[in-house]
Amino acid sequence: MPPTPEHPVDLRSDTVTQPTPGMRAAMAAAEVGDDHYGEDPSVNALESEVAALFGHEAAIFVPTGTMGNNISLRLLAEPASEVIAGEDAHVVTYEMAGLAALGGVQTRTVRSDGGLLDPATVAEQLRVDPPGRNSSGDNYAMVETRAVAIENTHVHSGGRAWRLEDVDALVGVTDPLGVALHCDGARIWNAAVATGTKLEEYGSRFATLSVCLSKGLGCPVGSLVVTSSRLEGRARAMRRQLGGAMRQVGVLAAAGSYALSHHLERLEEDHRRARQLAASLAEAVPGCVVNWPVETNMVLLDVPEANVFAAELAKRGVLTGSLTPTVLRLVTHLDLDDGAIAYASEVIRHELGTTTS
Repeated sequence: MPPTPEHPVDLRSDTVTQPTPGMRAAMAAAEVGDDHYGEDPSVNALESEVAALFGHEAAIFVPTGTMGNNISLRLLAEPASEVIAGEDAHVVTYEMAGLAALGGVQTRTVRSDGGLLDPATVAEQLRVDPPGRNSSGDNYAMVETRAVAIENTHVHSGGRAWRLEDVDALVGVTDPLGVALHCDGARIWNAAVATGTKLEEYGSRFATLSVCLSKGLGCPVGSLVVTSSRLEGRARAMRRQLGGAMRQVGVLAAAGSYALSHHLERLEEDHRRARQLAASLAEAVPGCVVNWPVETNMVLLDVPEANVFAAELAKRGVLTGSLTPTVLRLVTHLDLDDGAIAYASEVIRHELGTTTS
């Protein structure tokens, strides 16, 4: 039976996935305890596994990636200091100014090239006094840069992945000045698979990372703050302050452990389907795919009126989301097979032909 408005092909995001039968079974069988007291064995196992994967000493399970980013950046930047990020970074655009509202930390943006921050541009914007200068009273009004945040993969560029050489170039301008690096790694799993980079290699470049389980890995909820043992205590205190300390949450942590064992390598299937979808649409209307070539699991489509276009697709059982007024975002994930992608391609190609004719 083809998709319908009641049972659509959902390309809005990789957050719409349902737990698989195997994941549900793992959740049902999870051993649990009170995580606030550090007594949930399933949470403890997941935290240890993720910390080891990224080559860090600690990982803290939190409900959301937004909370993970907030905690991470507040670990690195005290109130009345600043964090530099790309102009359309998630931490700036989609997190309701939480860093400023809850942490008293200013964000300042720089232009990015397809999601990547140019090291020379960042170097020009870093505001760090030489040691001892503030004690002399000079330049007392300057807000100092404490951290630089990157997003891997980068949503507004259509899932572009950072490669190690690009990260290392950024480290080269921040590290000598004592400015820390944070990674919003909501889809770092996709980046690792797409680039062939080991998670430990990514992890070694950052003081903090926020990594998400509920996107490409298909868990119902959950992220982790990855950092050092030195910062772990503060991170757990902030989680408590933000209302993120949980109780018998091992049922959710078990989903994360299952996903790391069963859903990580299969991300290449999502990438393949995204490339196939992009190729089909580009064949129908050359130049319509904004992020060509597609790197991970997102396809950005140039259309005249994204919301209107999305509404027409929904009538035929294909759900999409608008990224900007003229850009539609299509995201592949583990709930979509080749048949679903073929159907979505047919519907979108038809609508593209109607729009451009």
